[in-house]
Amino acid sequence: MKLNLRLPVAAAIAIAVGIIVLAGTLIQHPAFALLNSLSEIFLLWAVILAAAALLVGVVNLAQVHWNKISTRQPGSAYSTVLILSLLGTTLIAGVFGPTHPWSLWLFNNIQVPAESSLLALLTVVLIFGAARLIGRKMNLFTLVFVGTALLVLLGSASLPGLETSVFIDLRGWIQRVLATAGARGILLGVALGTIATGLRVLMGVDRPYGG
Repeated sequence: MKLNLRLPVAAAIAIAVGIIVLAGTLIQHPAFALLNSLSEIFLLWAVILAAAALLVGVVNLAQVHWNKISTRQPGSAYSTVLILSLLGTTLIAGVFGPTHPWSLWLFNNIQVPAESSLLALLTVVLIFGAARLIGRKMNLFTLVFVGTALLVLLGSASLPGLETSVFIDLRGWIQRVLATAGARGILLGVALGTIATGLRVLMGVDRPYGG
């Protein structure tokens, strides 16, 4: 009977590294200088591995779209635009640097308008969703959602007769208080979920590294 030692060894390594990084982050004392050094080394390795994973992802993305272009699949024109944009951006940023005027021109004239268009599309989708929500189910949460959206739009729109300080102040209060509170609640939820997942990995309950 052949024993598979790969999974226990992988679990032991993952748990040990996680405990060292956690302890090195929480314990800051000269007596634990070796532990802090090991924690920093492991974090540096994690950054390097993340950068390598990003590079592999970019290469895989380019390979997938190149296969679509070479086989002339539907949508290959968009793949061609993506490949050319990837090569052009990499060449300009790699040769001249990210702060060069050409790099900034690409950012200000291509990326910013594209992101603005996506935000405008998101606004239209939200308005359409709100209209369907009103037609299907009317309750307190629907009224709060629609009312908040209208107040923010009225505070942001440049329409004659609607540029009053009341709507602008309400929009600012919603953004400062309600939106910030909601965003912080989401971040707290993400943090708690990350902590729970990390503890499960440290205890060996979840083993995403080897099954």
